[in-house]
Amino acid sequence: MTIEDSGTFDIGGELTVRRLGYGAMHLTGEHVTGPPADEAAARDVVRRAVDLGVDFVDTADSYGPAVSERLVGEALAGDAVDGDDVVVATKGGLVRTVDEEFEWDRHGHPGHLQHAAYCSRDRLGVDEIDLYQLHRVDPEIPIEDSVTALAELKDEGVIRHVGLSNVDVEQLDRARDVCEIATVQNQYSVVEREHEPVLEACEEYGVGFMPWSPMNSGDLEAKADALDAAAEAHDATRRQIALAWLLERSPNLLPIPGTASVDHLEQNVAAAGIELTDDEFARLAE
Repeated sequence: MTIEDSGTFDIGGELTVRRLGYGAMHLTGEHVTGPPADEAAARDVVRRAVDLGVDFVDTADSYGPAVSERLVGEALAGDAVDGDDVVVATKGGLVRTVDEEFEWDRHGHPGHLQHAAYCSRDRLGVDEIDLYQLHRVDPEIPIEDSVTALAELKDEGVIRHVGLSNVDVEQLDRARDVCEIATVQNQYSVVEREHEPVLEACEEYGVGFMPWSPMNSGDLEAKADALDAAAEAHDATRRQIALAWLLERSPNLLPIPGTASVDHLEQNVAAAGIELTDDEFARLAE
């Protein structure tokens, strides 16, 4: 079994992608700010992902800021890789400060989002952004106003599909009253299930669910016994089992594990070939 056999999902009902994607947050410097030490190596990670069959890449304008989008755009351009069939998702509405606090500030004003989308399109080097997501709801701006700005960008042909990130079910429903929502990106993993109701809503609505921090590496110890037993049975790692569980948990889940290492990338992609037994899946689901 390879990544090609791990299943697909139709984003917005028409953009077919393989369900195991790649998250490009770590193609930056320390604290997700500034450029990486080796930009060529960062671009090579993206190109290797495509070589391995990954056709869905997620980034955001706040990663760097602007660094990750630029590197993704550069990696997919030219003759070094066939990037024409790669679906690229990005996000706006979260501003990364580069002072000593390294804060993430919400900025959901319609004018900001529209300007940010145009900038993202330029950095990615595309005519139309495949999927543009509201990165986080701004408590000072009604979600309807933010999503209306994205709907207008869709009408203008700047973006193809609208997505949300870090929302609850109520916010998802309010956004769906404004325009079609193609995806939701919330934290979710084998050990982090707070957003189970959002996943269930996405299944009901036919919306893709992109779990960020899909391997929740810092807390996998909470499932150590079940993960280690499955890992030993499949000659795999805990992280690979955590990814395999997500791929089996729901056909709407689109995991986007991120890494700046080709070795880790290859391990992540190999997780698509792991088929858990019913007992292994049940133990991990407890």
